Amino acid sequence: MKQIYFIFFALLLTGCDLFSTRSAEAPTQARSDYQQPTSYNEVITNLINSLQDLNVQNYLSCLSDSTFAPKNFAFSASSSAQSKYNFDNWDKNDEKSYLSILVNKMAANSNITLTLSNTSYTSYGDSVVYSASYTLNVPTTDQTIPQTYQGTLIFHMIVNSQSVWSIYYWQDSRSSATLPSWSELKGMTY
Repeated sequence: MKQIYFIFFALLLTGCDLFSTRSAEAPTQARSDYQQPTSYNEVITNLINSLQDLNVQNYLSCLSDSTFAPKNFAFSASSSAQSKYNFDNWDKNDEKSYLSILVNKMAANSNITLTLSNTSYTSYGDSVVYSASYTLNVPTTDQTIPQTYQGTLIFHMIVNSQSVWSIYYWQDSRSSATLPSWSELKGMTY
């Protein structure tokens, strides 16, 4: 009887790899470099990283929410986009829809790259007006969507009751005669 237990125990140890490690599973959530935005600069960094990481939730976290902030998010499209697409009452839900659709059209192993230049800001205590020229590169699989956009953006940012900064008003304008603005990307993919 001892021999049967011994054989059974030996088979059990060698046959089922009880003490071996298994391979790590792939992550189920998108990569995140999100930092709690306790300054307006961190909002800008979070916005850039959320696009790079294709993380819609982190992108939305950069935009004001009336739950904590005194102002809801609003967007003002470039005049060239406004004449082609409907941006009336564009809000945070519209931002979520456009970016979710865009992320699904991205080429494999690619990301959105936002480059800002000529930046300036004016501080008003609990709010900041930030402006910059931008180049946005979007390598999608959709041949009808251009890959490069240029323009100027103005962000009005505010700090909420929890000392967290966010964008409550975004104004976009086209700066290139040949390249579309970010607003046009939003209009095309919404």
